[in-house]
Amino acid sequence: METTKKYLILGVLFILPLLAYMFFAKGVNNFSRLPTINENALAINAFTDTKGDSITLKNNISIISFFGRDIDTTKIFAFNLKEKVYDKNKDFNDFQFVSFIAPGYNQEIEQFKDQINQTTDAYKWHFVELSPEKIKQVFKALGTDKQLSANYSSNYAFIIGKNGALRGRKDDEDEGIKYGYNMASVADLNNKMEDDVKIILAEYRLALKKNDKHK
Repeated sequence: METTKKYLILGVLFILPLLAYMFFAKGVNNFSRLPTINENALAINAFTDTKGDSITLKNNISIISFFGRDIDTTKIFAFNLKEKVYDKNKDFNDFQFVSFIAPGYNQEIEQFKDQINQTTDAYKWHFVELSPEKIKQVFKALGTDKQLSANYSSNYAFIIGKNGALRGRKDDEDEGIKYGYNMASVADLNNKMEDDVKIILAEYRLALKKNDKHK
């Protein structure tokens, strides 16, 4: 009887960790990849920001947004985005924010940068000045169901993977295909975007670990 108990305990101690590993390994394979919505979202992926620095979307996980000419309104929503997404993930090496603005609004953007820098340094948040037509071109290339405003702005932020693909949800309970995340909705940022950014960052972390093992 004692021998049976001994083997039973040893069996449980061996099998339970194995089952747990199989469960979590399955979870990583099936659930850690954020769906691709548009593989060729940004054929244009190299820009120069307002500081004169070269910005590329290739090989970076980018959160992009469109301020256009509506800086005052869009920046209010962008504060939500900074708190919920930027501040929590800014230390990831290949992670950046890119916002497109129309010409002539550098002063307003500098004021906004001063404001967001009061909590944490937003050095990974880049502002790119483009003509209205170019802003429209970039937005259209995303291939979403959203529309730019008459001021070439949008309340939505979008997740772009390292290969330039638009990432989101294909079976969202509210929208079906979820192309972007409403910066005006704290609930959308809290309940969806924050989780989806964690998923895509975890996906690339896993890829980096696999590459390191192969090396």
